[in-house]
Amino acid sequence: MTRQRRSFSAEFKLEAACLVLDQGYSIAEASRSLNIGETGLRRWVTQLEQERGGSTPVSKALTPEQQKIQELEARIHRLEREKSILKKATVDSTALLMSDELERTR
Repeated sequence: MTRQRRSFSAEFKLEAACLVLDQGYSIAEASRSLNIGETGLRRWVTQLEQERGGSTPVSKALTPEQQKIQELEARIHRLEREKSILKKATVDSTALLMSDELERTR
């Protein structure tokens, strides 16, 4: 029988990492009390330290500020893709109109 992988919300991860960073629990103590793996908790603690240092994480952010930054970066990326598509469409339609005009003048 396969054991299903548990998933945790960003809020839970943040609270768990805060136990270690802010309240002085060791990773072993916090992982035992929360019934989670030490490796996962260690990763969350490292990520929270990086976020507090100003780094935007690669994975889903824990802090609300970094979550907002990730949302805004995703929006910027989407808008840049849309702009690129529109720019290409404009160039293509301009070239098509110019070729039609050339055909009519001949």
